[in-house]
Parts: sequence; structure tokens; C-alpha cells
Amino acid sequence: MSRRAIIIVLDSVGIGEMPDAGDYGDLGSYTLGNIADFRGGLHLPHLQKLGLGNIEQIMGVPAIHQPEGCYGKMAEKSVGKDTTTGHWEMAGVILERALPTFPDGFPKDFIQRYESAIGREVLGNEVASGTEIIQRLGEEHVKTGKPIVYTSADSVFQVAAHEEILPLSELMRICQIARDMLTDEMQVGRVIARPFLGTVGTYYRTPNRHDFAMLPPHKILLESVQERGLEVCAVGKIKDIYAGRGVTDFVTSKGNMESVDKTLAYMKKVEKGLIMSNLVDFDMLYGHRNDAEGYARALEEFDARLPELYAALRPEDMLIITADHGCDPTILGTDHTREYVPLLVYGLNLLHGASLGVRSSFSDLGATVAEYLGTEQIVNGKSFYAEIEGV
Repeated sequence: MSRRAIIIVLDSVGIGEMPDAGDYGDLGSYTLGNIADFRGGLHLPHLQKLGLGNIEQIMGVPAIHQPEGCYGKMAEKSVGKDTTTGHWEMAGVILERALPTFPDGFPKDFIQRYESAIGREVLGNEVASGTEIIQRLGEEHVKTGKPIVYTSADSVFQVAAHEEILPLSELMRICQIARDMLTDEMQVGRVIARPFLGTVGTYYRTPNRHDFAMLPPHKILLESVQERGLEVCAVGKIKDIYAGRGVTDFVTSKGNMESVDKTLAYMKKVEKGLIMSNLVDFDMLYGHRNDAEGYARALEEFDARLPELYAALRPEDMLIITADHGCDPTILGTDHTREYVPLLVYGLNLLHGASLGVRSSFSDLGATVAEYLGTEQIVNGKSFYAEIEGV
């Protein structure tokens, strides 16, 4: 059996507020629907054929009578709404306590201990946009060599440094120190190294970013697939999100279209196993920057690539398109939003047009992939493979 599962995570493409959205300050959030309303309709013909418009009403993407894919949406059972939480839940980890965030920056006593540990003072220690803070503090950093520390609405500790001032090896060293120090109630999901280059007024982030993720608390889907002797190939930030657990091969990516390209490259050479890809531009470039128009264009660009993905599918493949949380660019604020995520499943030998309803956890996805690939079942989740299995 040469089965493959291809999971494409459209980072932040939520499909409507969850019942507890008010607890997160996210009432009215509906990333896909609100962008469509803002735009006067979205043109997503290939996602429409899969059944996207059959999940919820989306202007320009009406429901169709016989979708080619199976469709539904998933609720997040974990507490939280960030990247790590969503991806971990897909792989079988449900968090009962939200990963910590620091809306006022990190405690002064921690920063002092961190400065002592790395042998340098730091700049910033605030919630900020990564692109904005390097423009604002980049010159001082270049003059002093002090790294820039900042965070966001996510559970992250980010360190930015100019590659010609702090070599990558030094940036990675001080990020590893932060990872080791951030424990217990301060155990953030990720420490992120954010290298940049350029001169005053033209600083730009380089693709040499690296995430130092906390370790999942128990075995995850990727490890079960690897233990079965199958390949686990990660595109984009997938490897970092799972701290490398279970990954047999990986490639980094500079954006959505390159992620699609590299997913296709894996589909040409991987014989059996799991290919998992994250398309980060939706979240990083458009959701957090309240750029609804850019978000709409990115959705349409991805939709236009779907025929290439279909052409690369083999009879025993399962293609899953989903998301990890919302990030509605049309509502107040730049944070992630607590939303359901779409679930679209397609395969040449799978049923077409089956409604998967509302899944109670993202872990149902992982349980389904585990069953499909014949691996050990993950800790959480209920497989829906019986609902899509072809005859």
C-alpha cells in the first residue's frame, strides 16, 4: 500500500466565530466571510468545487449540488487560538491551558536575567509588528549590538538582529538560551529568531528565521507515521512548530506560492507517508496587518494553484485543506481570532460530496490520517475515514 496524506494548512483562514469567541474578544469574526463581504465576493472556483461554499455562506462562493470533495468544519477543543495550539491539536494534542502571552512585554526581572545570561542588554520588550520594530529600533541595534526583543498576540518570544551585527550563530545561541529559560508559567509556544539585513529605512527580514518550539507533551501524529516506516515531509514552518518530532525531511519556504511549489516537489518524489505544508502569508502578511484586499488576492492565488495539486495526486492519495485558527483582517485589532476552520478532503478513490458536519476537535483530522495510513492511533480525535471511504 502506497498511501499518502497531503495536509495543506492555510494559516489563519477561519470560517466563522466559535461559540466561545466572546471570551476571546472575537465576536463577529469570520475571516473568509468578512473578507468576501469586504471584497464584494471572492473568486474561488476550485475551492468551491471542493465544497467550500457548502460549509458556510461566502459571497461569490455559493454552495453547489454535488461537490467533488468532502466538506465540513472543525472546532478547536484546546484553549487558545495560536499557531502552535492549532497545529498541535491536528496532530493529537489538546491543550487545557492556554499558552501564555505577554501583552505588556515580558517581566522586567526576567529580561534582566536574560540579559545577564546572554551577556548583552536588549531593546524593545514590547508587543510589536516585526517589520515595524526593526525599522524603528534597527538603527539603535546596529549602533549598540543590542538585540531587539518583542512579542505579539501569539505565545512567542521573538529576537531580531541584523545578520552583519549579530551573526546567525550568535542569534541562534541567544534564542536557545531564551528557550531554556522560558519555563513553567512563562513557557511560550515558540521562541523565534528574526534575522534582518539592510540599512536605515530599508531594513528587511531575511528567510533565515528559525523557530524554537516547546516540545509536545506526548506522541503526535507525525511520530506515529514515522514509526510506521513512512516518510514525514514538512514544508514551511511545520518542522519548527512540532520541534522536529517525527519529521524525516523538511524544506523552508519564503511564501505561499513557494510552499505550493515545494509541496508539489514532494508529491513527485515521496512514495508513501505524510506531506504537511503551512501557507503562512495569509496570517503574517495580511491577517495581522488588516489587509483584507491582500488576503483576498492570496486566497485567489492559492485557488488558482489547485489544478496543479490535483494533477499531482495519485489514486491512493488523500488531500486535506484546512486552517489552524482565524485572523480576520476586517475587525478591530490584529490578533488571531477564535474561529472554526474549514475541512476539505479530496481523493480520487474517496467519496465525493460527503458532508463531514462540525467536528468537535481538530484532532479528528489527525485520527483520520492515522487510520488512512495504517499507523498507531493518536491520543485524541475521532476518525471520519469511514464517512469518506470509497466503495
